[in-house]
Amino acid sequence: MRYLSLLVVAAAVMFASGCGEKKQVLHVFNWDDYLNPELITRFEEENSCQVVVDIFDSNESMLAKLKSGASGYDILVPSSYMVKVLEREGMILPLDHAKIPNLKNIDDVYLTETAFDKEMKVSVPYMMAPTVIAYIDGKVENPTTSWHLLERPELKGRITILNDARETIGAALKALGYSLNTVDPAQLEEAKQLVIKWKQNIAKFESDQYNAGIASEEFLMVHGYAGDLFQAQEENEKVVIIVPEEGTSISCDDLVIPTDAPNPDLAYAFINFLCDAEVAAENTEYIYYLAPNKAAYELLSEDIKGESAIFIDPVVRGKSEMIDDLGPDGNALYNTIWDQIKSAPVE
Repeated sequence: MRYLSLLVVAAAVMFASGCGEKKQVLHVFNWDDYLNPELITRFEEENSCQVVVDIFDSNESMLAKLKSGASGYDILVPSSYMVKVLEREGMILPLDHAKIPNLKNIDDVYLTETAFDKEMKVSVPYMMAPTVIAYIDGKVENPTTSWHLLERPELKGRITILNDARETIGAALKALGYSLNTVDPAQLEEAKQLVIKWKQNIAKFESDQYNAGIASEEFLMVHGYAGDLFQAQEENEKVVIIVPEEGTSISCDDLVIPTDAPNPDLAYAFINFLCDAEVAAENTEYIYYLAPNKAAYELLSEDIKGESAIFIDPVVRGKSEMIDDLGPDGNALYNTIWDQIKSAPVE
């Protein structure tokens, strides 16, 4: 929900020093492998600019870097709950819709039923996907479509779960029939104990290399993001992806402009470019995350349209939620529980 920074920086510097006219540079802070490189090239050509992409591996690490003084970014790509934090901290700009005419393409059903920023006051939805389980076909006896697959003792040491407090505690909450945004102490205690039970089976908590690990069959079951696991499936056709029947987290990553963006007009042009129907469809086909862009849907291949982890079954979607910002007290509660999970012994 990602790549290419130092090489692009070097290329930008070499280009600028070798030409009489220095090009504008758009600085993007994004997840790894989260944008079709051909689209970057197209945007650069159309706007006579250079695009530099730095990567982060979690919303919290992105926020920590920004709070430590990192600046110079024109575009950030946080998850929707982190947008709330950035807005509360006064770190992002309100958006001028007149500069983003392609907002007309955004899926109004998504905005009405799911989005936090329904009027796109400070953010524009970029990509969305469920968190899922994937396993190697033939290595799991009598597989189900439940979170309780993570409890299979025969796979001990060959499973990974996300190294992410909200996703992993949230998965346990869903397995137990609770909201993944609950702050009820009793429900969270149950979820903590379930994750500790899962921990007995896993090789490690892993958020970066799980897709490569399952593609190579180093891991036989992983908890991860659908887009990453579709890429693993391309490498290994034995990878099976399920959306747990109890419901899951549906994440959406959004496009926002920092208050100190050096090139806000170029940032607006980039957001408008990504909201173009053809661009959104091409990007979805490349990274296997769904751009909530209604004008792009009809341009997608039949394979993408038929994927249940992209266009989720309505019943399962009805049980699913987006991770929400719980405020300082709620966030601290989850962090405390996560620390207890990480320090719990493995028997």
